[in-house]
Amino acid sequence: MSVLNAAQQNAVAELLRVSPVADELGRRFGAAGHELHLVGGSVRDALLLRLGDDLDFCTDATPEETLELVQGWADAIWETGREFGTIGIQKNGLRLEITTFRAEAYDGVTRNPIVQYGKTLLEDLERRDFTINAMAVSLPRHVFTDPYGGLADLAAKVIRTPATPAQSFGDDPLRMLRAARFAAKLQFTVDPSVITAMTDMCADLDRITAERVRDEFTKLMCGADPITGLRLLVDTGLADRFLPEISGLKLEIDEHAQHKDVYEHTLIVVANAIRLEDDAPDFVLRMAALMHDVGKPATKAVGRDGRVSFHHHEIVGARLTKQRMKAMKYPKDITSEVVELVSLHLRFYGYGRGEWTDSAVRRYVTDAGPLLNRLHKLTRSDVTTRNRRKAANLAADYDALEERISRLQAEEDLARVRPDLDGNAIMELLGVPPGPIVGQAWRYLKELRLDRGPLDRDEAEAELYKWARDQGHVS
Repeated sequence: MSVLNAAQQNAVAELLRVSPVADELGRRFGAAGHELHLVGGSVRDALLLRLGDDLDFCTDATPEETLELVQGWADAIWETGREFGTIGIQKNGLRLEITTFRAEAYDGVTRNPIVQYGKTLLEDLERRDFTINAMAVSLPRHVFTDPYGGLADLAAKVIRTPATPAQSFGDDPLRMLRAARFAAKLQFTVDPSVITAMTDMCADLDRITAERVRDEFTKLMCGADPITGLRLLVDTGLADRFLPEISGLKLEIDEHAQHKDVYEHTLIVVANAIRLEDDAPDFVLRMAALMHDVGKPATKAVGRDGRVSFHHHEIVGARLTKQRMKAMKYPKDITSEVVELVSLHLRFYGYGRGEWTDSAVRRYVTDAGPLLNRLHKLTRSDVTTRNRRKAANLAADYDALEERISRLQAEEDLARVRPDLDGNAIMELLGVPPGPIVGQAWRYLKELRLDRGPLDRDEAEAELYKWARDQGHVS
């Protein structure tokens, strides 16, 4: 233990600036004879000058004792993590989590940790995932504890484990995935010994529930540099445990850019998509970029001229994406959005040949629906050719398509394409009750609307009567 140096004092001053309640909380625990330490990501982020509104503390107090100390002081209290030793509170707009010293580990068989309370701060820090998360500031005296060199690793931008990597990952295999996630989030390198253990122990990830893997992977994908994290997952074999389609792209040559395989092309598409994001990370767009070509291995064909093709890989890829995201327990709405983008990502190709009618443009917009803006970004991201003329032509073609969409949207409100006659009008004109005939007529008129654009009332009625006669619904 040591008193903070000047740089560390500045970091903690930043922390206490946004959290003046930290010292007050420390005094409450101290007066009751208990320790309180700011730990983990809170100390790390304070030293990086990027502290948020969530603070993590550890203590020798039991959850019951913690509850007694914060009752009447906290603005709100929640006990959802009580069985794991954690009490959550809200104070002055900040979320604080206070956890009893822990020494949890996995038994090597089940998917749930065995929670055991520890007795000392050092014991608690040793069980943490990485050295950069194993630092503490004791409150209210601001004594800095860094038994595993986390501060030096923070300065060197390297990810190491407090214990040996094998011991750390044996305690919690999810930490292997977390190493890749922190590499993506912080843009740090991973120590070679950690990478070796990740490779040797990748099969241990199977002991972790799909939900925990999903959550960690989602955080990785939303990091500042997911490409680094994805490469780690593939190179160590971790990706094969829960997302094997990505590793499967490595040997498939991409017809759009034959100087590199589909795996490299895919990583470039993800990077391109990130550059096109508006503000916050867009997981749906990033995931669609990652999965857009996963149908290629199953559809690869070599023609007589030696050219490689992947016909209908977007259809196969959409099916594989749906299966994989279901296995990873993603919500249905997120899954359906990613799947739809994968299925539509090739629709644009061919536009530059002048084959698209206004009807085709309407269908493109209608099929994309609320995903249109993301589809624009995904399609543009998919252009990775090194041929500058080809890239420029594709960009110009898509500019033209977007301009055409804007024109038709202004003229026809494409976001809400509906038949020119509603269900009530159809029933009145045909003299039929609610039922299948109304639905069939509605769909026919919608297809007509997509093909020809808006019809006036007389035209719509004439088309409805013609359809009804052809179907034998009226004489």
